[in-house]
Amino acid sequence: MYDLLAMKVPAYGYVYPFIELELGLLYLMGFNPFITNWITVIVMGFSSIGVIQSVLNKQKIRCACLGAVFNLPMSTVTIIEDLVMVAMAGTAWKNGYELSFPMNE
Repeated sequence: MYDLLAMKVPAYGYVYPFIELELGLLYLMGFNPFITNWITVIVMGFSSIGVIQSVLNKQKIRCACLGAVFNLPMSTVTIIEDLVMVAMAGTAWKNGYELSFPMNE
């Protein structure tokens, strides 16, 4: 297991995918960008720590996102994906950006 919080609180491992789903829906709805970005930075940043440790320790773990479907191993690409999400949310949070979709106007 690579998720540090799920190691301590096993229920978090079951809830985590729904947290990511909810964050995606909040972005699409344009719901309170400040809070959505803040939560994304915390959740994805913390998750990145476990991913980085697993890759550095050369653990053979399937990527949780699409690993079960496509048998993708956790790799540097997974680290980059997580850290880019943290950087985008952090930049948007810092600068007060929000998504603008036609349905939000």
